[in-house]
Amino acid sequence: MILYEYPFNERIRTYLRLEHLFGRLGQLLPRDSALDHHYALITIFEVMDVTSRADLKSEVLKDLDKQKAHMGAFRGNPAISEASLDAFLAQLDDAFQQLSQQHGKPGHELTDNEWLMSIRSRAVIPGGTCGFDLPAYHAWQQGQSAARRADLQTWAASLAPMAQAVTLLLHILRDSGKPQKVMASAGYFQQTLPQGRTFQLLRLRIDESLQLIPETSGNRLMASVRLMRQDAEGKLQVAREDAAFELALCA
Repeated sequence: MILYEYPFNERIRTYLRLEHLFGRLGQLLPRDSALDHHYALITIFEVMDVTSRADLKSEVLKDLDKQKAHMGAFRGNPAISEASLDAFLAQLDDAFQQLSQQHGKPGHELTDNEWLMSIRSRAVIPGGTCGFDLPAYHAWQQGQSAARRADLQTWAASLAPMAQAVTLLLHILRDSGKPQKVMASAGYFQQTLPQGRTFQLLRLRIDESLQLIPETSGNRLMASVRLMRQDAEGKLQVAREDAAFELALCA
């Protein structure tokens, strides 16, 4: 099954982009090659770009605080394990404290490193990080992998509080959705969203053997999915067939 996710608002779009970047960074950092470490550094710069929005940190803190209040309301519920609830509230509190105690935006201290900023400014130019453009960076890439990894881990450390917070918030959001089997008729599915709830994320799983690609759209009132298939030239065409898939709406 292939999982597709569709965010209903810009805040969740940003969270998903950050999760994608943090996941890539987590895969690249443990590797040894200079090329992997180059792209790890580029990923750090991308995270800094995404988190440069002035109000992002405050939005994440508000979401953490909202979840703490929501989870705290379950205290005393006999159907909820107090130990599990306490452990989860501790995670939320730790994420809140780590992020709130961080000064400035994630990675802001890296902007004081002239060498890193010189790489960042050249990285947006196609081929701009060639050895003749940045000889000091070329020398760094030729060094020991352990030394490069230690540098990268130091530079990535300031991103950790945001990574922890976003990962936790998306985990909570995804857990709020209950998967259901649905059927697209002639390649099209539409569902009116229940009123009284603000859905933030649609999750769709479809059998990869069907070779169908969902095009999703939605707003606070309705969600729709059109199933597409690539032709021999790679163009997407509407699949005029009935197909089942799994859908979850997360609030």
